[in-house]
Amino acid sequence: MSDAVARRRFDWRTPVRWFGMGCLMASAFFAGYVAWLLWGTGLETAEAQDTLRPRIERAFEDPTPLGEAPPPGTREIPGSAYAIIVIPSIDIDFVVVEGTDYASLKKGPGHYPDTADPWDLTGRVGIAGHRTTYMAPFFDLEQVEVGDPIRLLTEYGPFVYDVTDSFVIPEEGSGVVLEQTEEPTLVLTTCHPKYASNQRLIVEAELVSSPAD
Repeated sequence: MSDAVARRRFDWRTPVRWFGMGCLMASAFFAGYVAWLLWGTGLETAEAQDTLRPRIERAFEDPTPLGEAPPPGTREIPGSAYAIIVIPSIDIDFVVVEGTDYASLKKGPGHYPDTADPWDLTGRVGIAGHRTTYMAPFFDLEQVEVGDPIRLLTEYGPFVYDVTDSFVIPEEGSGVVLEQTEEPTLVLTTCHPKYASNQRLIVEAELVSSPAD
């Protein structure tokens, strides 16, 4: 084989090898990025949950009388501990924070600031949660069934809701589920399907027990 032929063969294979190496590096980077989104982000949420839980659980030891609750519309600092949500049927036990902005939802499920509070004993309480990142608090929310209890533990005592409906709607216009109700109700929202965000999974519930009972 002449030197000219050898050089041509080398020149042809070299860029192919570099292209292959580039593809492998890109694949590794993408896989690492996906792993961080699905699992790595949970480390930040877990740390926030560990910090917030003792603070709000201390309030459970000596609940504030319901009559001393702030008037409707009073808001806490975004990202502060708001309640603990417990859904036994799907093993959910998370600290809920005030606010649904990006920073707040990294800490856990968030209370929509423009919706009612449980201790108002009227109106609709709205809570949003991630489905696949930041510990994915609402990962199995589609498994909730009508009649399942949802407990919101607050500094004013526990509020218990029973699920009345579960459905999926388009992301556009989904804010309609946050419209206020005359009776005390609860709505949970999250992305649908898993690993996408073009729809919203909605769970609605009605208040069946409160510290006022």
